[in-house]
Amino acid sequence: MTRKLLIASDHGGYALKEALKKAFEDVRVGEYVIEWLDLGCHNPDSVDYPDYAHALADAIKAGKADTGVLICGSGIGISIAANRHAHIRAALCGDVTSARLSRAHNNANVIVFGGRVIGDQVAIDCLDIFLKTPYEGGRHDRRIGKMS
Repeated sequence: MTRKLLIASDHGGYALKEALKKAFEDVRVGEYVIEWLDLGCHNPDSVDYPDYAHALADAIKAGKADTGVLICGSGIGISIAANRHAHIRAALCGDVTSARLSRAHNNANVIVFGGRVIGDQVAIDCLDIFLKTPYEGGRHDRRIGKMS
């Protein structure tokens, strides 16, 4: 089975975006093979991160995929831009525990990385656990409801 996954970055996240796509191109995550929907940027030339956060949020709203990855230099700016959309719960993660808990407790639908502050392998490990972790629901539903 194929799982569509959105990915977008600015120039500061371009190299990590390409590394993540390559790392997951022939890898099964659970029962899924990843099909990337790359929303850009497509080279390391300077661009504005809000454009890519908004494009990914719009693609989720349009039903192109239900999960995404965003990357900018620090991860902070693109997180702020993405979380301006009510249907997005973007979590900036730099370790596997944060990635796991962002799914299990916060039902995050977008994982965010700082391309200049995280190594490729750590980002790969974080994305892997993010994709494999289900939302626990229950006591967390009340809190998620307050954010939407």
